[in-house]
Amino acid sequence: MNFHPIYDIVIVGGGPGGYTAALYAARAGLDTLVLEKLSAGGQMALTQQIDNYPGFEDGIDGFDLAEKMHRQAQRFGAKTVYAETRKLNLTAQPKIVETSDGTFYGKAVVLATGATPRELGVAGEKELVGCGVAYCAVCDSMAYRGKTVAVVGGGNSAAADALLLSRIAKKVILVHRRDTLRATKIYHEPLLKAENVEFRWNSVVTALLHQDRLTGIRLKNILSGETSIVECDGVFVSVGRKPATELVRGQLELDRDGYVLAGETTETNIPGVYAVGDVRTKPLRQIVTAVADGAVAIHMAEKYLAGDV
Repeated sequence: MNFHPIYDIVIVGGGPGGYTAALYAARAGLDTLVLEKLSAGGQMALTQQIDNYPGFEDGIDGFDLAEKMHRQAQRFGAKTVYAETRKLNLTAQPKIVETSDGTFYGKAVVLATGATPRELGVAGEKELVGCGVAYCAVCDSMAYRGKTVAVVGGGNSAAADALLLSRIAKKVILVHRRDTLRATKIYHEPLLKAENVEFRWNSVVTALLHQDRLTGIRLKNILSGETSIVECDGVFVSVGRKPATELVRGQLELDRDGYVLAGETTETNIPGVYAVGDVRTKPLRQIVTAVADGAVAIHMAEKYLAGDV
């Protein structure tokens, strides 16, 4: 196993939160390492058009934005190693990060591992991402202005997505496997009042119909077994997200959904360990909130490294 020096900051995950942390740390003169499994950007790099990140009036491709963030942090001296993180010891001094490229050591660690949308598990789903299949209404709703869309799910995120889309799309079809929403009551009345929202209860998606793009979905009623085809331009999958916190279970405090318990300071229950972006408990998971977390984490880490906490 390779030997590596002790870094001031080791950042696990190279999404927008991770690379903002790297930028702020490197500019502050801290010896900074980013560990990223695949390529810069995380989920952001999979989004073809980002219109809600400030500063790009015509929008920007997620992969391009990720590369810009990477190069910006690199310009100030942040180092990136492409390796899979396999084990963390966050209570050690220094903190130990074991990867597929050896063991790294950090005086402080920023966890930026993100969260991935739960998928429907239907054939063709991955191939149609960006071509009719979406997981974030806040991110992608404007592409469906005046069109017909389906929202799959029954929790708060699905209800919020359906409400948002009802103000933009011509028609919204909410598909839920039960006969009532699991979402909190505050969503029920406005959804029921929305004239362009249609409900398909006790139903699941069994197929995505498409040519180059999605053209519709096949539904199955789980009570009667009957199938039907719904023509639509897009389907928003809102069946939950899965935070990437397997590595820190038993070390960091998590909420019931598996997100790291960390507030606006990004501090976790272990001193010198910070959680940024989609992996932490927060009301809104967006690029802009992830980059804010990255800046805050390094502010707190500087105080920690200076012995000021």
